[in-house]
Amino acid sequence: MEKKSSSSGEKDSLHALYKVPSGDGPYVRAKHAQLVQKDPEAAIVLFWKAINAGDRVDSALKDMAVVMKQLDRTEEAIEAIKSFRGLCSRNAQESLDNVLIDLYKKCGKVDEQIELLRQKLRMIYQGEAFNGKPTKTARSHGKKFQVSIKQETSRILGNLGWAYMQKTNYMAAEVVYRKAQMIDPDANKACNLGFCLIKQARYDEARFVLEEVLQAKVPGSEDIRSRNRAEELLLDLESRQPPSLLSSIVSLHLEDEFVHGLEEFESKWSPIKPRRLPIFEEISNFKDQLAC
Repeated sequence: MEKKSSSSGEKDSLHALYKVPSGDGPYVRAKHAQLVQKDPEAAIVLFWKAINAGDRVDSALKDMAVVMKQLDRTEEAIEAIKSFRGLCSRNAQESLDNVLIDLYKKCGKVDEQIELLRQKLRMIYQGEAFNGKPTKTARSHGKKFQVSIKQETSRILGNLGWAYMQKTNYMAAEVVYRKAQMIDPDANKACNLGFCLIKQARYDEARFVLEEVLQAKVPGSEDIRSRNRAEELLLDLESRQPPSLLSSIVSLHLEDEFVHGLEEFESKWSPIKPRRLPIFEEISNFKDQLAC
């Protein structure tokens, strides 16, 4: 009896300290290897066993992909999610998408990242995100909190803007960041918007956006990293010369290319469905915003 009591107490202690779930299946053993033994390779083997045994497949696939990412086995993690997400519940698909986006970002698959972000925006547009609920419960650093559709839309747009920046498509990134700021503004996205404007030699607009961060007119302006970045971008802006005729010609070419891309993007979102969310009344028409 004493041994059982001691074993039970040890398991309770591990659960409290490392957040290891209770039980004795392959998933629990995988979490023990990951969190307690700090043996990621052994954890991956056990996560595979959990998936094959049907033991908490939703969590096992997501956790295994995260561990693979930490070991720089990113491509393998991507293939695992693509191959086995069909075994997971509908509720798990959104979190698997988020893991997949991080994996694409880590290994430089920008086009795939953009496509998946667009897909997530279409789901919001059609009222299918959060399984039709207005909020969802998220977790960060062990703490739970509520995320609204508005916050999620702005977050996804911010990620999409960053992806466009990696493609040096600064006009596309600018439009997306402006939409994100209309919905749920923050200083980090304001700095990225300022950067995109500088890259297009639109210095007065960039200065206005960046000075708003320094004047604490944007939520999150108190963050020292955002303030430092805004200051660095302003210094860069001041060091630049007025745009040349060549840069103007390049901008016109990018605009033509981007307008064509927007038409394709909008066509994928049509027709408008009755379940369309009010948020998209603000962000649905990209071309009109460009014309303003």
